[in-house]
Amino acid sequence: MTMYMQKLLKQLRSKHKLSQEQVAIAIGVSRPTYSAIEAGIQKLNTEEVQKLANLYAVGVDDLLSGHIPDITKYKQMILTYLRMGLSIDGKIPKTKLAKLLYLADFAWFYDHTQSMSGMQYRKIEYGPVPDTFFRALDELEEDGKIEVDRKTDEKERTMFLIKEAESNSNEKITTLSCGEVKLMKEIGKKWKDKKTKDIVNFTHNQLPYALCRQEEIIPYTLIIQEDPDKVF
Repeated sequence: MTMYMQKLLKQLRSKHKLSQEQVAIAIGVSRPTYSAIEAGIQKLNTEEVQKLANLYAVGVDDLLSGHIPDITKYKQMILTYLRMGLSIDGKIPKTKLAKLLYLADFAWFYDHTQSMSGMQYRKIEYGPVPDTFFRALDELEEDGKIEVDRKTDEKERTMFLIKEAESNSNEKITTLSCGEVKLMKEIGKKWKDKKTKDIVNFTHNQLPYALCRQEEIIPYTLIIQEDPDKVF
């Protein structure tokens, strides 16, 4: 266990106002054993890591990395793209939206050695995406901030089209800097008239995606090796 994970476990326990005894009971170990875990003396097994992730409602990968991404900021990144008028009806295909968010995070890292949201992107068949992407969309829809139009094509494939709910148009974007919004607008402008398959092919051919194995977390540092004109 890394020192970052040790620090995170203490922060999460404090944030949730739990004692070591309470956490120990939740994951099925004794208090002395959990105390040793926080001290970095005792290792966690896979089941215990999953129980801790469930207890704190965070991703396993985030817990293991010792860094929790900013989901509030990530949601506002989603809303920012939805407000750019990237389509006539204001709807963006879910897959395209996921790629725009990825490009924003990795392009920001390229220039600033840190991502906008801190999300960890996983290599899956349709491109790089954080596990939290789906949770963020579900929560935004449940809160009435976005609308999801579900359509089925002739091959019985479901397409998800995302747009901001009119009732949410007055929400202020408070978590993004002017520089971050400017970069997102540049990315949005470049891909506005492109099809989803075009941006999928682009991200698949980038070094970060190409160099990783399926289901592997994609290191941000790989984008630094990319040619400047291929960052987004």
